[in-house]
Amino acid sequence: MSCGPKKGIVTKKKRSSTTKTVVVKDKKEEVKTVETVETNPSAVEENKAPSSVEVYISLYAEISKNKMRTHKIPASITLAQGILESGVGKGRLAVKANNHFGIKCHGWTGAKIYHDDDRSQECFRKYDKAEMSYEDHSEFLTGRSRYASLFDLRPDDYKGWAKGLRAAGYATDRKYPEKLISLIERYNLDKYDDEVLNGTTTKSSRRSTTIIEGPKKVTSKKHTVAKGDTLYSLSRLYKTTVDAIKVKNNLKSNDLTIGQQLIIPN
Repeated sequence: MSCGPKKGIVTKKKRSSTTKTVVVKDKKEEVKTVETVETNPSAVEENKAPSSVEVYISLYAEISKNKMRTHKIPASITLAQGILESGVGKGRLAVKANNHFGIKCHGWTGAKIYHDDDRSQECFRKYDKAEMSYEDHSEFLTGRSRYASLFDLRPDDYKGWAKGLRAAGYATDRKYPEKLISLIERYNLDKYDDEVLNGTTTKSSRRSTTIIEGPKKVTSKKHTVAKGDTLYSLSRLYKTTVDAIKVKNNLKSNDLTIGQQLIIPN
């Protein structure tokens, strides 16, 4: 009678022990798997996408430097104004009219757009390309006597330029100078002034949506204006300046007509 129960007890112990051992192994394996995932370093911080301001700077830094070379306007000021006035290229005037500087019509004979500003539905200039807005901004500042005193400042005096623009009536916002200075110092935009003045460059990831550089080799001294041509694009194409083309052809404005014959200066 006593043999039956003993055999039963031994059998149960062996099964229990075997089952328990398997469960413990499974648990250990599961814990190890979780620990491997949790100890992964914070990869979220890596490859962080650039901000919208940084993207804007990469697009227009070189153009701003070129404007400093040709028109003596600090590249830092041009960039800061573009960022501020265009809402980082996302404002209505920038999106609908490629107007990055909020320049109003003021006798403008080209395309126009109407936009609420200091008053309702004011007239603003409209451009085919953003690059044309940068060119016109430089022409606007150099062609008006009220901004003449700014060009007596040191070319790297961005603070003087910021205050002078407000004093000359470019903007009505009392804090306009502070906003420009803040942008310049936050994003180190004055380094572009130094690059122009010292003849140095930094690596740029500029990705323009339009073609502004043409072939390096030019054999003709005359150009027939085609659709999409602008004085700025032609100045880049023939390695000259807008002012030189205008003087050579006695042009009083930046307007061109299809089929117009232009003499390209050397």
